[in-house]
Amino acid sequence: MDPTRLYQSIGDPTRLRILSLLRAGPLCVCHFQSILRAPQVKISKHLACLRQARLVHARRSGQWMIYRLADPLPSLLAANLQALHDLIDAGDLPVLKRDLAARARVLAASKSPVEKCC
Repeated sequence: MDPTRLYQSIGDPTRLRILSLLRAGPLCVCHFQSILRAPQVKISKHLACLRQARLVHARRSGQWMIYRLADPLPSLLAANLQALHDLIDAGDLPVLKRDLAARARVLAASKSPVEKCC
């Protein structure tokens, strides 16, 4: 993958937060809404950008879309996500750490698995 295209795709804070959340596993758009406290339209636009860059894959489940990281994940993205999570573990990125905690709460409160969302 072209590094310039990758960094353009992940250069937005919301897209970086989305990728960080997806590193922990697939999520539905409704989960992103709850975790990021953002409207569906904004999240969908960011996810569309990530899909165009082939960094995420989507699958429809009823009226909802389930997103996951691309497989195989571009090695440059994998290295960047690992570096981010090393910083989260070190306490240097509190926003991403809060996102991951919110992810755990949202999924625990969900009555069905992500694959059978909402």
